[in-house]
Amino acid sequence: MRPAIAVGLVFAGCCSNVIFLELLARKHPGCGNIVTFAQFLFIAVEGFLFEADLGRKRPAIPIRYYAVMVTMFFTVSVVNNYALNLNIAMPLHMIFRSGSLIANMILGIIILKKRYSIFKYTSIALVSVGIFICTFMSAKQVTSQSSSSENDGFQAFAWWLLGIGALTFALLMSARMGIFQETLYKQFGKHSKEALFYNHALPLPGFIFLASDIYDHAVLFNKSELYQVPVVGVTVPIMWFYLLMNVFTQYVCIRGVFILTTECASLTVTLVVTLRKFLSTPQQRFAVSWTLQASSSGTTEWPGELRHR
Repeated sequence: MRPAIAVGLVFAGCCSNVIFLELLARKHPGCGNIVTFAQFLFIAVEGFLFEADLGRKRPAIPIRYYAVMVTMFFTVSVVNNYALNLNIAMPLHMIFRSGSLIANMILGIIILKKRYSIFKYTSIALVSVGIFICTFMSAKQVTSQSSSSENDGFQAFAWWLLGIGALTFALLMSARMGIFQETLYKQFGKHSKEALFYNHALPLPGFIFLASDIYDHAVLFNKSELYQVPVVGVTVPIMWFYLLMNVFTQYVCIRGVFILTTECASLTVTLVVTLRKFLSTPQQRFAVSWTLQASSSGTTEWPGELRHR
């Protein structure tokens, strides 16, 4: 029953989250750091109050293991955010990260000495082909959209290649983190809430190095157009509303993912996350296109369909 609930949380939270992430990134492409900081802070505060019992509860898994996991987690989050600034479009960003299935299977074979069925190898191969096609078409799009100047075109393509390199690094690091989590749970038992808390609380000091960028985007968010929040009737800058909804839906999503890591193998977790990415894309595009149309007509209300999802 728990895996079914976890899958429901992942699909509901993550599919909603990607809409607000796209809305934030469309307006301010470099806002990844403030988004990640807000997500980490909210989850850490919630975990400190309800899981760590204000610091009085001793962790079941030694802190040193969480420190290793956190280093991986923080690095993956920051690298993925910066990739959006390197000529990487959001659809490519999402689809390329779906390659974690491939990375997870390869590392599982190398590190855990696992073997899979022919059906699974075939499925992963098809996913690989899809990612290759999407990446190839994205490269052509970058070239065609760049300036007619040869130097400008080469520079845009070079930044795109750097973005692909960043995504590849984050992909492998994310797969390694999943395998590391799987081995920890086998050794110390299942502690999804504890892992969720420490994975978000321990990296918080690292955001000191990003404080300037976070502050600059907070100022930009304050200058965005005002939006009246439905039901409560409070008026706030719309970028802060998007951020609040992004943080809430991210909490639902990541809570489901961490429950899954304690109930299923790493490859199964990766498969569930990959499926939700593909299902997210059409919904994401609908929400963003509607919002852009609404902005041009002078209204910022959500359509009824999205408001109740």
